[in-house]
Amino acid sequence: MTKASHPLQVMGILNVTPDSFSDGGQHHHISAAIDRAAEMVEQGAAWIDIGGESTRPGAPAVAEAQEIERVIPVLEALQARFSINLSVDTSKAAVMREAVARNVDMINDVCALQQEGALQAVANSSAKVCLMHMQGEPRTMQHDPRYDDVVCDVKAFLQKRLQACTAAGIANQRIWLDPGFGFGKSVRHNYQMLQRLQAFHELNQPLLIGLSRKSMIGHVTGKDVDERLSGSLAGATIAALKGARIIRVHDVKETVDAMRVVAATLEGEYL
Repeated sequence: MTKASHPLQVMGILNVTPDSFSDGGQHHHISAAIDRAAEMVEQGAAWIDIGGESTRPGAPAVAEAQEIERVIPVLEALQARFSINLSVDTSKAAVMREAVARNVDMINDVCALQQEGALQAVANSSAKVCLMHMQGEPRTMQHDPRYDDVVCDVKAFLQKRLQACTAAGIANQRIWLDPGFGFGKSVRHNYQMLQRLQAFHELNQPLLIGLSRKSMIGHVTGKDVDERLSGSLAGATIAALKGARIIRVHDVKETVDAMRVVAATLEGEYL
């Protein structure tokens, strides 16, 4: 299996944590993580995103050393077994340094490289980076999120972080953007962003979008976390039709099929 280059790609979520909102505790042993990664590779994932700290609302913080202990052995194990794009989901500079030292393909940061040392850790590497918007921090982000205009405010934040990356020496070709669905946003804010997703293309960077199983899906469908597949596929399809390039999901097999239909439609392969 070679690293995929298709312009519309699926990123499988691999949480090596005991407390993530959807699949916490399922893959935090290396053998279980490898098995889950193998399954996602077989199902057509172009990326695997490894996370060692839950960012669900109210999640407790994890120490640097503990996050490194969770993430790096899994990263090394996957690199040894699969030829697939690998991302590490972290905001900590120490974790980033360990990951880029092992030639990770992407750093996926919910804090958009704002923590001390994070910009330099990525700048001193060839890794791609995804800059995400979050209002507040995971412990409190959903208490009372407010915006003048959520799309304009999020876009302005991402523009500033792009400028910070450029000043630090990170080339635009390495940068992806994520408006941060569910991170310090109400249900209304989330659907405003999804409806107006094309506005983020004005920043001229590719979009990585994660809607999978989130509360915005549950609010509309009335479904619990493990029953949100259909709603998540709808959200993924809408995001892809509005120009997202990577779709980050828990349910790889079903999303890959959906994205193949989207790609066939957008590319006109069968027309």
